[in-house]
Amino acid sequence: MTSHQMISPETMAPAPGFSHVVVAAPGRAVYVAGQVAMDSTGAVVGATLAEQFEVTLRNVASALDAAGSKPEDIVSMVMYATDVQAYRDSLREIGAAYRTVIGRHFPAMALVGVTELVEPDAMIEIVATAVIAD
Repeated sequence: MTSHQMISPETMAPAPGFSHVVVAAPGRAVYVAGQVAMDSTGAVVGATLAEQFEVTLRNVASALDAAGSKPEDIVSMVMYATDVQAYRDSLREIGAAYRTVIGRHFPAMALVGVTELVEPDAMIEIVATAVIAD
């Protein structure tokens, strides 16, 4: 059980496909470095952005688990995509992958379009911050 307080400013319209919620969360912070769709051999996997998104989320979840945290503890997530239109075009698949890996937990989120990522075959990178409740 988390002690996160999710606050959605009344002056902002609901956000489709992302969240601009404000989170107040006491506890121990966990910072997950940028994750990409890399498998255990170090190869980037997934032919589409949606496929890479799911693998990347699973890597975020694995990193959280290693720190004694879980996806429900995420308070902030920033996604860097090399093709924002591909992200928009894949919202159905991305949403399904998100609900499968993270669940129905929607922290503060942002999507940033970038020209490239350090891993040449990666299409998306995700950085997350979680707070483990005291």
